Amino acid sequence: WFLFVFIFSLWLRNNQPEATKKQNACVPCCEELKRLKRELIQKLGLLDIRWQRKWGFAHKCSQLQSLGHLFTQSPEALHILRGHTIVFTDQSGMNASGHVMLGTIDVHHQWTKLFERLLSYQSLFQQSDWLKECISHLSGGIQVIHIERMGPAVPLEEHYSTLNTFHKRLLSQRLSLHPHSMQGLTMSLENDRSTPCLHEKGHFIILTMCDTLQLQNFLQRQAQEARRRMQHRDNIPFYTGLRKRKKTSFDLPVGLSKEPSVSSSQMIPCCRRLMEERSPQMQGLHLYISHFCSVMRDGDLCIPWDWKG
Repeated sequence: WFLFVFIFSLWLRNNQPEATKKQNACVPCCEELKRLKRELIQKLGLLDIRWQRKWGFAHKCSQLQSLGHLFTQSPEALHILRGHTIVFTDQSGMNASGHVMLGTIDVHHQWTKLFERLLSYQSLFQQSDWLKECISHLSGGIQVIHIERMGPAVPLEEHYSTLNTFHKRLLSQRLSLHPHSMQGLTMSLENDRSTPCLHEKGHFIILTMCDTLQLQNFLQRQAQEARRRMQHRDNIPFYTGLRKRKKTSFDLPVGLSKEPSVSSSQMIPCCRRLMEERSPQMQGLHLYISHFCSVMRDGDLCIPWDWKG
C-alpha cells in the first residue's frame, strides 16, 4: 500500500507540469469550442450539442465547423433540427434517447439525407415511447429507461426492436403483478444478458428474452432493495458537492468527470479524498477519474478512482 502511494505521488509530481502545459495550450481551442457550440445552438435552435466519445477540443471544433459550413450552404435543410439535441458519434441516425446522431466520418450529403428522414425517425421514437408505456402497464408500473453510455450509441431502430420483442413476450406470458406494485422503479432492457440483475444505482437490467416467471420472482424479491439503492443514490452528496465547490475554491481541481465504468460506489470515496486531501499537484487541473494514470491530449489528468496521495 505504501509503495502504491509512493509510486502514485511520484507519477503525479512528474506529470503535473506536462498536464498543466497541455491544458494551458488548449485554452484558446477550448474557448473556440465554447463559442462555436453556443453559436450553433442559437442558430439552429438546438437543445444541446454533445459528443459520444471523449474527443479532443480540436477534433470537436472541426466537427462543429463542418456543421456550420453545412448550415451556411443549405440553411433550409437544417431547420428541422430545431428543438433537437445533436450527438456527434460514429454513425448517423437517431439514438434511443431521440437525439440526432451525426456520424463524424460521414460527409454533408449523408447528413442531409438524415435530415430528410428525421420525421420518420420521430414517428419511430413516438412508437418506442408508446411501447414503454405498454410495458410499464404490464409490469406493475415499472418504468423502462435507456442508459446512455460512452462508446457506440444504440440506434433507435435497435431500441425499438428490443422494446417490441419484450412487449410481445409480456403479452404472451403475462406477469402476475399488482398494477402499481413496481411504481417508482426503473428497468433497462438488454439483448446480451443471460439473467436479470439489479444495478448498484437501483435500476433493474432485464434480458429481453428472459423467462417471465423468473422475471416476476426476481422483481418481487428485489423491489425493496431497488428502492433502497435508489434512495441511497439520490442522497449521495460528494460528487455534486465537489463539482459545486470547485467553482469557488482555488485549491480544488477546476474540472471533474469520470469514465462510465467507474461506479458510484467507487466515485464516492474518490471525491471524498479530493475534498479532504486537496493535493497541490491537482490544483487547477481537469481530472478524469478512471482506472489508470495518464495525461490526456488536452491536459486532462487521468487518475485511478482508488488513488492515494
